[in-house]
Amino acid sequence: MAGSSSLRSLGAAGLFSLSVLRASKPTADFFAELVREIYKIGARSLPIIAVGGAFVGLVLTLQGYRTLTTFGAADALSTLLGLSLYRELGPVLTALLFIGRAGSSIAAELGLMRATDQIKALELMAIDPLAKAVAPRFWAAVLTVPLLTGFFCSLAVSAGWFQAVQVLGLDNGTFWSALQNSVDFWDGFGVALLKSAVFGGTCALVAAYVGFNAEPTIEGTSVATTRAVVNASLLVLMFNFILSAFLF
Repeated sequence: MAGSSSLRSLGAAGLFSLSVLRASKPTADFFAELVREIYKIGARSLPIIAVGGAFVGLVLTLQGYRTLTTFGAADALSTLLGLSLYRELGPVLTALLFIGRAGSSIAAELGLMRATDQIKALELMAIDPLAKAVAPRFWAAVLTVPLLTGFFCSLAVSAGWFQAVQVLGLDNGTFWSALQNSVDFWDGFGVALLKSAVFGGTCALVAAYVGFNAEPTIEGTSVATTRAVVNASLLVLMFNFILSAFLF
């Protein structure tokens, strides 16, 4: 019974995702909602992304330096930093921070809309709730998470440079030249953007599906928010493995 219930939920989530794509129509109202959501879930996520990126760059540089100096390869520190960030850590950690900050917000907002009958009100006014409330959030996540990933990686590399050059005493020219030679535009930055777009869409769809179908109570909204964060985080980790296996 549990297996069949899981399959039904998976099928319902797939149909929900297709319905969101069908509801995404380039109208003036859609673009107005899209800009509003980009600000809400994108611009307002910048502080936590900045702090997270800076500290990840600092600790990754510190631990990498301790390991590489054991083998006499301290000059490869920026190579380790760049490849680790752009290929794996940058997209994944940005997505996880985004889920905690914006994914929970999407699930909570839609859950409250369900609890306060706002979704039914939209249906009674012949307004598609998916087009009005879900599609703009989905596309805002797809567009903003790659930008947030670039911002995260930039802060992490800058913090890593400060730790490596200003604190640990590595040569500035060696740091930047090794980083430039090791990070290819497509294999590094391009893959990071592709992963981030997938992670952003996954986060938004999971959060929207759980919130949209939440029990119409305050407790149901709370449960939906928790489920959205947990399920989206696990899917990001799973999709990261799949994309890494096919892209590298």
